[in-house]
Amino acid sequence: MQHFDTLIVGGGHAGASAAASLRQLGYEGSVAILGAEPVAPYERPPLSKDYLSGEKTFDRLLIRPEAFWAERNVELLLGRVAERVAPHEHQVTTADGETFTYGQLIWATGGRPRRLSCSGGDLAGVHSVRTRADVDQMTAELDAVRQVVIVGGGYIGLEAAAVLTKLGKSVVLLEALDRVLARVAGEPLSRFFETEHRARGVDLRLGAAVDCITEEGGRASGVKLTDGQIIPAQMVIVGIGVIPAVEPLLEAGAAGGNGVAVDAHCRTSLPDIYAIGDCALHANRFAQGAEIRLESVQNANDQAKVAAKASMGDPAAYDAIPWFWSDQYDLKLQTIGLLTGHDSWVVRGDPGSRSFSVVYLRGDVICAIDCVNAVKDYVQARRLITEGVSIDRAALSDSDVALKDLAPS
Repeated sequence: MQHFDTLIVGGGHAGASAAASLRQLGYEGSVAILGAEPVAPYERPPLSKDYLSGEKTFDRLLIRPEAFWAERNVELLLGRVAERVAPHEHQVTTADGETFTYGQLIWATGGRPRRLSCSGGDLAGVHSVRTRADVDQMTAELDAVRQVVIVGGGYIGLEAAAVLTKLGKSVVLLEALDRVLARVAGEPLSRFFETEHRARGVDLRLGAAVDCITEEGGRASGVKLTDGQIIPAQMVIVGIGVIPAVEPLLEAGAAGGNGVAVDAHCRTSLPDIYAIGDCALHANRFAQGAEIRLESVQNANDQAKVAAKASMGDPAAYDAIPWFWSDQYDLKLQTIGLLTGHDSWVVRGDPGSRSFSVVYLRGDVICAIDCVNAVKDYVQARRLITEGVSIDRAALSDSDVALKDLAPS
């Protein structure tokens, strides 16, 4: 039975950042990353973009060169799935029966893709975009694919649609709600991206509900909608959200539900156990104090640093401003802040120019901003959002006036 002073479960951004942060802070105890995948920690955002398109090889996705972990004396326990946590014994047991003991445990497992609950959801040819193996399998099948149906109009679905359209595939994108990005963006941004994708040839359908995946020869052959229409496809990509991978902690008695609950220092309710990244349910001031999970690289890295410091006896509360990005075609979307509780929005610039911003407000305070090819707005909005600065709403729509100049002196 192997013992580690700090055992990190999860080999994604959060887990890798936690291990690196511990060493950067001078931690001298033994450290291991227990990861479900058989490869060293790598960046996930490029999977639906540069990696799927073939523009980046896998070695360019690695968060650190493999030699880094050996040089920092971080042991990589790869291809192992944590199945059970015994908090009082300070033990983690894997699916294949290995048991590891720990002094402190950092849970950084992220989540698993939500699957279609209808018949045919597990057929060959039906894919999620979450791991390298997912995209490698898709790439291996692409030569035989002419038609692709994407289920879900979130970032993953839109990014995959952009890449596959550029690769010459016929793409139908199905969104059950009345607009894409409905949960994360305002209507002006949704309509802009709908127009862009349709202009590139994507058959984008709103209010489209899936009945089942049709089958031919053991593989997906199409998607049947609830209205009876069948859309032919040799590949179906499902991007309908993520389920946090926290069952072992909840079964061990940790507080939580949609994620595992953590305090401001990323501590769970179990002794000597921290949780970070996509799976961590935390109170966030940028969401008006609501408990949320943030699925972003920013959150993974920042919570990792918070957990590392707290585990070394130097706690500092997590209070990082959320930010996100998405690349689609030649469009770079950059978002900062959270639109939770916004009561209005203002469009800065002309969406027709393909360089504009959507500013979300609570009263006269900016709470979030979506910037399309508008880096200056993105940079200048950070301070306004972080400090909760009241702004001059009358001039907000004038993109010739810098955001930084709208705040009272």
